Amino acid sequence: MKIAGVPYRSIWVDEEDGWSVRIFDQTRLPWAVETLRLTDEEQVAQAIRSMQTRGAPLIGATAAYGLALALRRDPSTENLERVAAMLGETRPTAINLRWALERMLEALRNQPPERRAEAAYAEAKAICDDDVETNRRIGEHGLELLRGIAARKQAEGRGGEPVNVLTHCNAGWIATVDYGTALSPIYQAFDEGMKVHVWVDETRPRNQGAALTAWELGAHGVPHTVVSDNAGGHLMQHGQVDIVIVGTDRVTRNGDVANKIGTYLKALAAKDNGVPFWVALPHSTYDPRVADGVREIPIEERSAAEVTDITGRAPDGSLVTVRVAAEGSDAANPAFDVTPARLVTGLITERGRCDASAEGLAGLYPEHG
Repeated sequence: MKIAGVPYRSIWVDEEDGWSVRIFDQTRLPWAVETLRLTDEEQVAQAIRSMQTRGAPLIGATAAYGLALALRRDPSTENLERVAAMLGETRPTAINLRWALERMLEALRNQPPERRAEAAYAEAKAICDDDVETNRRIGEHGLELLRGIAARKQAEGRGGEPVNVLTHCNAGWIATVDYGTALSPIYQAFDEGMKVHVWVDETRPRNQGAALTAWELGAHGVPHTVVSDNAGGHLMQHGQVDIVIVGTDRVTRNGDVANKIGTYLKALAAKDNGVPFWVALPHSTYDPRVADGVREIPIEERSAAEVTDITGRAPDGSLVTVRVAAEGSDAANPAFDVTPARLVTGLITERGRCDASAEGLAGLYPEHG
């Protein structure tokens, strides 16, 4: 995607030295567009833990490059296994992290040590290229849904109305290597001239919607409106949402969906109001080893300070962090929730769309049997 007309991916090898890795510091967005230079696996791990880099597909790609950086210094089998295990522990919920590291290990274990670093960079690049093409195809399959809504409005004499999409958290290009998952159909619809408008959930407590999704959409020129997390049900009741599209950090073999906390409540509201609730699913996020999402997917518990405190821009332009909770109050901060498959209209994958069910997923991914 583009920033000020310049195309970017969310992660790349620094052209100046040919080996260090650059990412956008997402903790600085939307107030400043800054990049971080990562030179070893410890910096990569810290960037993932601190959410300087975030989004399920992107943290997988970042971890892959972290392994390449580590092997550049020490290509031994012991270091390969140690660093892969260390990086795999940085975030527990998104399965893309484990998927990317397992793919890297499979590609590197049988390589002689002297070839491992070069092979690791090549495999990390392949993971990034695969993510870009996957997300482009997700966009194509999701675009068909938006076209259908636009055509229905036209037939009903409401052709002047935009297609209203509600999304939660950030599943755009800054959360992937490029295109995004849930936002990919929206970008493609906008680029072909469709009237589209996005309701952007603020997504407390880290405000990824208000900070990142709104920034992305604004940079691309897509009309959007930021709303409080609790406004979605109201908008649906009043016919102001045509479709909900969200991303995901893990989908089980039965179609349960783990995503940013608050997604489950949006799905309940959508079900009650007859609004289609679709989930954009790249193959790297599908976890056929898990059946029951509520019972089996580990839910990351993040710092209470993310709930009790908030950071924003003061009138003088400075960034300040203030406490919004009563002094002395404890806070819990589960970062994700699980939406049962029964509440999901369907899944948008790079191979097409399917029901959120074991049968639907098996039809698109028969290799997982």
